[in-house]
Amino acid sequence: MSALQIEKVTSTIGARVEGVDLRAPLTETERDAILAALVEHHVLFFRDQDITPEQQVAFAKQFGPISYPPFAPKYGTNPEYIVLDQTHPRGEGADEWHSDNTFMAEPPMGSILRAVQIPEVGGDTCFANAVAAYEALSPSIQRLIDGMTAVHDITKPLLKGIAAGHTDVDLAEIQAKWPPVEHPIVRTHPVTGKKALFVNRNSTTHIPGLTERENDALLPMLMDQIRSPEFQCRFTWDTNSVAFWDNRSAQHFAVPDYHTRRVMNRVTIAGGKVV
Repeated sequence: MSALQIEKVTSTIGARVEGVDLRAPLTETERDAILAALVEHHVLFFRDQDITPEQQVAFAKQFGPISYPPFAPKYGTNPEYIVLDQTHPRGEGADEWHSDNTFMAEPPMGSILRAVQIPEVGGDTCFANAVAAYEALSPSIQRLIDGMTAVHDITKPLLKGIAAGHTDVDLAEIQAKWPPVEHPIVRTHPVTGKKALFVNRNSTTHIPGLTERENDALLPMLMDQIRSPEFQCRFTWDTNSVAFWDNRSAQHFAVPDYHTRRVMNRVTIAGGKVV
């Protein structure tokens, strides 16, 4: 029997996972339990996991193939994981509520982030339950947005990465390879069937078919719905902490309150078409 222990951190989102060593391959029982916990709690936290980047990739591959992002910071050499290396993070993109890479036609199913070097103080990450955020909307707003789509564009996060010096890719080339895509404003989780808000300030630009005034009223309200603390938990990193979140039902926000170096390794797991 597995020694895996899973404990909630809030009633809405997040769970601590103990009794597993991510350096070794998971047993089938462990893998199934972790996947079930991910779907139930939206984000999982593992402490004291002194794993190499290669072991982090191997852990991710037990849940699906790797998702390769359209662009990545210039600090890593292995395309299967990206290195996030920041000292002055305010305005660099992660300090907006978002799901990862929603500008892709098939955004990641999940992301696995490991702390390599943490700042002297600060640098927490907040996570929010996008299912609870949708369910808290009034029935009238739910009826309005069910079936509507929004456009997601790579331009804004890419421009922020270029301006901060984190990437030196060619803007026009990446835009040509990754044109804007439309996703449902309300996506349906492929496992639970539950509905979740799927818009964010990093990549969502507008709702087709609405006037500019209508967009200005509706879209910011939907994007800001995730900001209520009742949908959230906050994770304080230690070196070798690992967070694994469900990109289909959770959003996250990296708190930009530090001024000493923070280095993180992230691996994303391939997803599918948003429905």
